[in-house]
Amino acid sequence: MTAQAGPLARLCLDPASGQEVCIDFGAGTSLAIELDFDGPQPRHFAAPAATARPYVVGTFDGDVRRGASCNCHSITLVPHCNGTHTESAGHLTTRSQPLHRFVPTAPLPALLLSLTPEVAAPDGEDSLPLPQPGDRLVTAAALRAAWPATLPFAPRALLIRTLPNMASKRCHDYSGENPAYLSRQAVTELVGRGIEHLVLDLPSLDRSQDEGRLTGHRLFFGLPAHSTDLADATRAQCTITEFAFMPDTLADGAYALQLQLPAFAGDAVPSRPILFPLVTP
Repeated sequence: MTAQAGPLARLCLDPASGQEVCIDFGAGTSLAIELDFDGPQPRHFAAPAATARPYVVGTFDGDVRRGASCNCHSITLVPHCNGTHTESAGHLTTRSQPLHRFVPTAPLPALLLSLTPEVAAPDGEDSLPLPQPGDRLVTAAALRAAWPATLPFAPRALLIRTLPNMASKRCHDYSGENPAYLSRQAVTELVGRGIEHLVLDLPSLDRSQDEGRLTGHRLFFGLPAHSTDLADATRAQCTITEFAFMPDTLADGAYALQLQLPAFAGDAVPSRPILFPLVTP
């Protein structure tokens, strides 16, 4: 931990240990990708670009450039496919679960790891359906190798930055591609380590074309295969944030994470994860 300038606060992020850490709330880094409605955007699954259009009603045209008294725009987007978003177990069930009602507003003990996806091997880690030739996996072996021997707390949130870390991730269109994804062994490893909030710079935890199984999502939320009942999810308090971006200025290690969410209903919402450094006062 290094010294930082800014408003500091001592908080206990891990009630089990009772140990306090010092957080610099003046040095937070947003991991959300800015969604530019007039420029290049990150996209996935062949979704149309997110748009912002002036709201027109009667003689009112919500664009000051066209003579309106104020700007008023209508925004259209697909949260899962148009940038940084956070989703709940409701992504897979008939009943939705508004995230803002249960996601903690307080900072969460978090760990950031940089991992290099590995080409899937016939005798290596896998998923369901089985990986195809050329698939790249974030593996449990890589997680175990990168996990620090000591931490100031037991992390409840894990942030995975995949390597190489390119700035183009902020506006890349993954449609028609097969991005890296997590092996089922990796997800099982996270569940076993008590991770409840997962933040990825990938467009999806699972393979883009996976026969609709969403194996990784189901393992993480504790939802049995084929179930669409939210009551069956044993980890319904958990969240997955996808399409985040973690700049190289953030070193691997322990942080405090705050998930900022709008009060929208639905299975996924645009989100703004903020990462705060731990410091010595």
